[in-house]
Amino acid sequence: MSDRFKKFDNFIKTIDLDSFRKKYSHIKIVEMDLPRSVQVLKTMYRVYWNEADLSNILNFEECYKIYYNELKDDIEKFRIKAEMCSVCFGKGLKARIYRTWASIITQIHAGYVAETIFGEASILMNDELDHTGKDFIVSYNGKTIPIQVKKESKRPESRILRIGNNDNSVINIKYCAPNPKDFQNPRYVKTGELKPQVLDFIEFSKNGILTRYDNGFVAFLDRVFKDIKNKFFK
Repeated sequence: MSDRFKKFDNFIKTIDLDSFRKKYSHIKIVEMDLPRSVQVLKTMYRVYWNEADLSNILNFEECYKIYYNELKDDIEKFRIKAEMCSVCFGKGLKARIYRTWASIITQIHAGYVAETIFGEASILMNDELDHTGKDFIVSYNGKTIPIQVKKESKRPESRILRIGNNDNSVINIKYCAPNPKDFQNPRYVKTGELKPQVLDFIEFSKNGILTRYDNGFVAFLDRVFKDIKNKFFK
């Protein structure tokens, strides 16, 4: 495994997901579509990928501070347009950005995993790609293929799906992340049967696709990218 991957992988293992969920999951005030001028994507891709300092990876609070300070004028314009008070909006925006942050961190981690299979400098990832429905592009052996990471509850046999018939079609890679409460109580009380999402995750895990760290973070293993390499980059 590359040093870049190891550092980012170690970082996500330190994220206190439980604390963040308790702090933000119940806050759903800013739920309208956010214009690109106030989205966090550009900041995240710069901080965690294109200009990442992997010797000192920023946590959510640090990333949010950079995002807010850089975009505060546009954020304030949007708040006024939305006709929301500054206190409610500030509280709701931070919770909204956290949910985006947690999702994009999973995707960026997948990019570092992909690098271990295809090599450094083989992965292109930025906010412009994201807005076109492509999370990152893999370049290898003269081919370039776009990848989209999708959170869904699907069986492992459907984990890789190419959308389209040409060589440049997007490949969707899917993952499931059951509610933490389902891991704590994986079976129905009345029947004793495992809950569907837990079953799905177990199958992904058995097939070497996903793992779940002690902090609850669900991450891709390299198997999915080995499969893509063997199937699409011959």
